[in-house]
Amino acid sequence: MKPRILYIVPHRFNRSPGQRFRCEHFIPILQNEGFDITYANLLSEWDDIHFYKKNAYPQKLLILIKGFFKRLYHSIQARNYDIIFIYREAFMIGTTLFEHILHIWGKPIIYDFDDSIWLNDTSDGNKHLAWLKNTKKTNTILSLSHTVIVGNSYLAQYAKQFNNNVVIIPTTIDTKYHKPSQTNKHSDSICIGWTGTETTQKHYETIIPALENLYSIFGNSISFRVISNNTITHPILPIQNISWNANTEIEDLQAIDIGIMPLPNDEWSKGKCGFKGLQYMALEIPSILSPVGVNSEIITHGINGYLASTQAEWEHYLTILIQDAELRKRIGIAGRKTIENYYSIESQKQRYISIFRNLLPK
Repeated sequence: MKPRILYIVPHRFNRSPGQRFRCEHFIPILQNEGFDITYANLLSEWDDIHFYKKNAYPQKLLILIKGFFKRLYHSIQARNYDIIFIYREAFMIGTTLFEHILHIWGKPIIYDFDDSIWLNDTSDGNKHLAWLKNTKKTNTILSLSHTVIVGNSYLAQYAKQFNNNVVIIPTTIDTKYHKPSQTNKHSDSICIGWTGTETTQKHYETIIPALENLYSIFGNSISFRVISNNTITHPILPIQNISWNANTEIEDLQAIDIGIMPLPNDEWSKGKCGFKGLQYMALEIPSILSPVGVNSEIITHGINGYLASTQAEWEHYLTILIQDAELRKRIGIAGRKTIENYYSIESQKQRYISIFRNLLPK
């Protein structure tokens, strides 16, 4: 009989960027290695619509009640599996009831996370419900787990306080899916692009002053693209908003000439795994990132991208990339090489597989 893995995850398949690039694209690889996998997500498409809305409290209560019984069923069924995988948490509020039930069965638990989730960072739509969170929840799940997978050394340092078996596997890119455009861009306007969600939109807005100054200098020879599930409007900047779509996400990203990933230098951001930058780089899009957390490990400044802290630095490095097409090409190619060598599925898959193999009975 094939060894069975139960994936305990928040979102439906192909919905969450972190979930997609931390675990989903390894699932076919594990299946090819002979594992049987069950995907146990908590939130449906309807749940998503209402869960992240402001107010909508009756719907949120219904989601919590429905989710409780759904997760209870998953937790009981877990006794029939060989390995249990948890991404971030089993349930969206502060209880660790389900993690404790999962632990009861004596099956090895693999716990994966890619943010500073021990901090109480709540989406704008649920700010008034932040009291339902429990900042010590992560510590408990870490202690109940056999193996912990994290995306960078900052997260590993925290996890090792509660678990001795911590493995760093960076957020990985499928380089067969994230492929550079094979056609030359003919637009007269250099596109400065950003991709994210409503929860990270505030990061984009931190460099608006730099973008305003650049637009006053370059005018319509530059343009701005935002790919998100939420629109960003500005009285001066002609921002083109593209709704994120799984079917067109690569094509939408390929239209970007320069990719940006601004971040505040705070404890939450130090745990980020550089996903936006990794996407740009895989597509040979020259990138500028804030030197926060793992970004400083991903980028070798001036070789495969640039690091910018201040508004002046953002303006400077954007300016030199805007003005030099050959530089954009050279930086983009070097970025792609970095992804292939260190942040691709191919570069990490054997380490990922071995984590699961080592948990099976000998």
